[in-house]
Amino acid sequence: MENVQTALWVVMLLVVLAVLFDFMNGFHDAANSIATVVSTGVLKPSQAVIFAAFFNVAAIFVFHLSVAATIGKGIVMPGVVDTHVVFGALVGAITWNVITWYYGIPSSSSHALIGGIVGAVMAKAGTGALVATGILKTVAFILVSPLLGFTLGSAMMVLVAWACRSSRPARVDKWFRRLQLLSAGAYSLGHGGNDAQKTIGIIWMLLIATGYVAQTDKSPPTWVIAVCYLAIGAGTLLGGWRIVKTMGQRITKLKPVGGFCAETGGAITLFLATALGIPVSTTHTITGAIVGVGSVQRASAVRWGVAGTIVWAWVLTIPASALVAALAYWVSNQLF
Repeated sequence: MENVQTALWVVMLLVVLAVLFDFMNGFHDAANSIATVVSTGVLKPSQAVIFAAFFNVAAIFVFHLSVAATIGKGIVMPGVVDTHVVFGALVGAITWNVITWYYGIPSSSSHALIGGIVGAVMAKAGTGALVATGILKTVAFILVSPLLGFTLGSAMMVLVAWACRSSRPARVDKWFRRLQLLSAGAYSLGHGGNDAQKTIGIIWMLLIATGYVAQTDKSPPTWVIAVCYLAIGAGTLLGGWRIVKTMGQRITKLKPVGGFCAETGGAITLFLATALGIPVSTTHTITGAIVGVGSVQRASAVRWGVAGTIVWAWVLTIPASALVAALAYWVSNQLF
């Protein structure tokens, strides 16, 4: 256990860095919440970011802190984490977020953070310091969340097409422009509920490591929860316009009915994962749902080359952020 008095200023700086990551998470992943509703023309971009940010923050009243508990206590063995590990994890995650944001690639902030934690912990204590069950379920959902999003999105599209088979296209479009507000709100709620808790988890991990919170405490301080939800909402409010275009138009062209089906499939996936305490990628989830909706129309409706580039970013996220985190841990340990 670190000396609390000498670590105070370090802890404060790391909390600020974690909140910065949370803000960037909202900024980076804003497209996940608003791309479909913007690309279908249901909301203007300025309206959509306010709408999504509101539901990001409102998630504080809906979800239990299961994901935060997984990050804070379920990935690394007790006693291993210190300020150098947290610094390395955050630097690794933030670096990867900046790179993928710059190039407009929808990667996972969640898996960048997981990769950062893994890389920093391995640099300090090797693989034996990791909790296998927490890592495995997170890694498994790299495949499960987009596949589930794909399945639910395509199933919703088939169901809606059958239910509306006798309706005029103009009438269907009119109704689903309204219904898409519900689906977009639900998806933003799931986005805030899952993603804000990841930062809550790493701050909780830091506070336990430095003695400000006991390992036996069942939840982090209230101020941590409030700050993290507000930070992700603020990030979403500013938006990530480079990625909106990729998510909303370059993978497949969407109409309101398709946007509704993709968002609903994605929201169900996020609600399920959050209830199970699994930190998933909102990017993976909505991409899978969008591809599922597009593939129901016809396989050629999906730009598979764009989707393939996104998949490569998914594959590289954890190892790339882990490598940067390991280097950041080493530098921090040497200098401080």
